[in-house]
Amino acid sequence: MGQTLSEPVTAKESSYCQNSAFRVGSSCMQGWRINMEDSHTHILSLPDDPGAAFFAVYDGHGGATVAQYAGKHLHKFVLKRPEYNDNDIERALQQGFLDIDYEMLHNESWGDQMAGSTAVVVLVKDNKLYCANAGDSRAIACVNGKLEILSLDHKPNNEAESKRIIEGGGWVEFNRVNGNLALSRALGDFVFKRANKKPEDQIVTAYPDVETRKIMEDWEFIVLACDGIWDVMSNTEVLEFCRTRIGMGMYPEEICEELMNHCLAPDCQMGGLGGDNMTVVLVCLLHGRPYRDLIARCRNSNKESQEQQDASKAKENESEAEADAETDTETETQSNPRQNKEEDKQQLEREKEAQDALLAAAEMQLNYIY
Repeated sequence: MGQTLSEPVTAKESSYCQNSAFRVGSSCMQGWRINMEDSHTHILSLPDDPGAAFFAVYDGHGGATVAQYAGKHLHKFVLKRPEYNDNDIERALQQGFLDIDYEMLHNESWGDQMAGSTAVVVLVKDNKLYCANAGDSRAIACVNGKLEILSLDHKPNNEAESKRIIEGGGWVEFNRVNGNLALSRALGDFVFKRANKKPEDQIVTAYPDVETRKIMEDWEFIVLACDGIWDVMSNTEVLEFCRTRIGMGMYPEEICEELMNHCLAPDCQMGGLGGDNMTVVLVCLLHGRPYRDLIARCRNSNKESQEQQDASKAKENESEAEADAETDTETETQSNPRQNKEEDKQQLEREKEAQDALLAAAEMQLNYIY
């Protein structure tokens, strides 16, 4: 996991912003790492397209230069693409990722640097969400209390990723590219990129996957975070963590801070879990209403969910009690076989006496007739 400090740096850089569509909170923390290499972006209204919003998390490795550069400039490269003006946002995102990678390699002269960065981006325009991802940072959404996965991690041991790595001239060892890099797509990492290969065919490519969703009224919030969060908690756990706290009336930036505290390892002996830099962006969707409406929605549905869980648990306990009572009865019946045999013998004798009485009565009746 790299070098670590003797004590974690738990100071946090947090911020928030809001308009009629979003209430956004973000926070980042260095943690156990020697340096802070993450970057993030939240722009409620893009300068060249005021009706669009842009959110992103960049998890740097080998240095912070690539992550910081992407945090300042990636959205500009996306908006410069002709596809963006043609409303082909998916293609604009894909080409924007490749353009910034080319810029850093050729015009910023960073080709000799070992630094790289993941990039997970959410662009919202005309009630459509576009999520572009390269690497193992991740984005999820909460829709009516349910999980909506917006990105998939790019790991070297994934079948398609491994195939591209090998065809590009690399190899996978210990689930790492060339035994070194723990992710298979990234901005930067130019040591893994060759001039005779197309950008999308590189051993480590900057080419992102893009997912598109239609945002409806039941969309509640979006979480973007680096793998320092996802290595510790599952998608569902993060969703429930955030939704519960929204229902408690906490603001997004406070939830981000608490989420990072929850994931921070108590020491650096956890095999890397909870020892990484951490960055979280929580985008709450307001749909033109005040944030308190989302608080009420989450609180009420959390209460209903708890009541359903309690009722289900009570029913389960009742069923278990009935099953235990039946088992006890069966056990009691089966526990004394000698007594059971004696009862069977007595029952047979009673049945024989009854049959003898019937036969005697029948004989008397016959004697009377004849």
